[in-house]
Amino acid sequence: MTDETAAAAATRSAAGTAARGSHGPTGQGRPAAATAAASAPATAAQAPAAAAGAPAEGQASPAEARDQVTVCMPAEGAYLSVLRTATAGLAARLDFTLDEIEDLRIAVDEACAMLLSQAVPGTSLDCTFTLGRDRMTIAVSVLSQAGRAPASDSFAWTVLSALAGSVEARVGPGSRLAIVLQKSRELSGSV
Repeated sequence: MTDETAAAAATRSAAGTAARGSHGPTGQGRPAAATAAASAPATAAQAPAAAAGAPAEGQASPAEARDQVTVCMPAEGAYLSVLRTATAGLAARLDFTLDEIEDLRIAVDEACAMLLSQAVPGTSLDCTFTLGRDRMTIAVSVLSQAGRAPASDSFAWTVLSALAGSVEARVGPGSRLAIVLQKSRELSGSV
């Protein structure tokens, strides 16, 4: 089985597990966790959380989080379609609008492009989706060559902020670079 085939199979498995997670009202069922790994050690799946640290201001606390899905894949552009698909599926599960889903897909793609330009060759790109009641937090991270956060005054960062709502870059231990996106679902005010 090729790495690409294994990554696709692992992502389908993770998406299926996430889709079968707790669907009842808050407090019923346990949060489902799914991990898809393609060529990275098991400890690498925990790296986004370590790089992201404790929940930042505005992020869902573990008590508010309904589900968490982690996808770990080679840090290569060829695998980004897997993350775009996972992003769309998980956002749809939270009843995001089609426009919000497309914004998130583009934002994840842009964040990954920023990270891949600094990634150490042959390492993994890790993405953790934390699903809250009305919000999704996405932490994408790589082992960075320079250990330097992207410039927040660049055009790419401005586009990313417009698409995702809240964006933050963090440099963790060992030059682990993470971009954390957070988007809240628009609540319909009309009937």
